[in-house]
Amino acid sequence: MRDKDKVKKIITATELKQNLGMYLEHVMNDNEVVISKNGKKAVRLAPYLTNYDRYLAVKEKAPDYQYGGKKVSYEEFMEIYEKSDLRMEFINGEIVLLGSPTATHQEISGNLYVELREYLKGKKCKVFYAPFDVHFNKEGFKEPDVMQPDLIIACDVDESTNEKGRYMGTPDLVIEILSPNTRSKDMVDKLSTFMISGVKEYWVIDPEQEVVLVYGFKDLDVDHFKTYQKQDVVKSYWFAHLEVAGPAIFPFFTD
Repeated sequence: MRDKDKVKKIITATELKQNLGMYLEHVMNDNEVVISKNGKKAVRLAPYLTNYDRYLAVKEKAPDYQYGGKKVSYEEFMEIYEKSDLRMEFINGEIVLLGSPTATHQEISGNLYVELREYLKGKKCKVFYAPFDVHFNKEGFKEPDVMQPDLIIACDVDESTNEKGRYMGTPDLVIEILSPNTRSKDMVDKLSTFMISGVKEYWVIDPEQEVVLVYGFKDLDVDHFKTYQKQDVVKSYWFAHLEVAGPAIFPFFTD
């Protein structure tokens, strides 16, 4: 059944007690029942799906690597995420499954991590690599996006890590390594999210073309853009004296 064909009923607890069988049948037909108490929505009844069932059901009708096929709330995403072993992101209200990286992707990530870690020695800021959840609070949006960038530099780790050990701050630098499946999201959706959530700088690494795109953000807008070739020295927009030689990023052989 398509999402637009589903029927959501809002009933009181008394109505549920009086017509339990009818409403259970309604839910089993892939619909939802919301139960209110004292005039406020309290409980939602929905068809039971295991994480695996949910994944298979959505996979059949969802294009590309989307998971969910419909908009979900941040709270719903976190509930699914906590119960799943799958790597996933939450972008513009949709759940996105993450595939396994290639050897070239991992080599580039490792090369960059070594370079950034060396630069940050003796500094407050720290470098992290995926999988590492970041909650991006976008200006003007109620719900954050949740992503696992390939690499980040964060300078607010100490004050922005909650009691569960989760980082809830905003990184200064985000780096994504393109793959055929993620290219459009990395170049459009993620760029927009990073720009309006307070990130200072975004690097896009293209292994196929062997180029690095560097975006600098100011006042939630693009303030700087430059393309670096493999033979160039990549220079940071935000971090003083952060420079990485192109040959140190890209492996000699690619996939």
